[in-house]
Amino acid sequence: MTARSKLGSLGRGAGLVAAGVVGLVAVEAMVARSRRYARPQLSLALRSSVGRSGPPLRLVLLGDSTAAGVGVDRFGDTVGGQLAQLLADDGRRVELSSVAVAGARSTELATQVARALLGPHPDVAVILVGSHDAVRPGRVDSAAAQLGGAVRRLRRADVPVVVGTCPDLGAARAIAQPLRALVSRRGRRLARAQDEAVREAGGLTVDLAAETGVLFRTDPGTLCWDGYHPSADGYRLWAHVLAPAVAEALGARSPRS
Repeated sequence: MTARSKLGSLGRGAGLVAAGVVGLVAVEAMVARSRRYARPQLSLALRSSVGRSGPPLRLVLLGDSTAAGVGVDRFGDTVGGQLAQLLADDGRRVELSSVAVAGARSTELATQVARALLGPHPDVAVILVGSHDAVRPGRVDSAAAQLGGAVRRLRRADVPVVVGTCPDLGAARAIAQPLRALVSRRGRRLARAQDEAVREAGGLTVDLAAETGVLFRTDPGTLCWDGYHPSADGYRLWAHVLAPAVAEALGARSPRS
């Protein structure tokens, strides 16, 4: 066999392997889309009060299914409920509200911001978004820019903002390999773009993947039964890494009466 024919055979072999991988990823994407996932619980209150004393601290959650608490059945197990409890442990009464929508992408944040600013403005906003941007087609930089725009609008209304950037999708057991690795890589790219956009807009970021990704990958109990959304334990991890950033965002500012 000549050198040219050997190279041709290698090229054809590489092409077949690449085609096989593309086909496998396409099948895995179809399987992932057809899986049964946890759904929003209508029983989870959109407005709740945590703590009994002190002036109210208005906390609003924006974003996707994780901000809405999909994956758990009790308000106290949601990331918002657990975050509110951590803040209330400092002697504050936390008035928690949520305008988050399950399945939301960054492009939908503009509507959520408008809802969050209706009536008395919140004292602090927490945004959790990115998973759906990472697993669906679309430009990462565009998604980050839309998030930055939402943060900018809230800051112009004098609302401090904390953003939990795209979590570690490499822990999502509902997605098979090698698709999971591809989605994980895209999620990390999105998280970096989100961090830059949010900081430029005047918000604070928490890198959920860096802070909690290892635990999500090693402990299946951090995800609910669908292998995609966090469980109560997973949301607890997020609440504990978000709480210091929320305290920093609030600073010495007194809650609005």
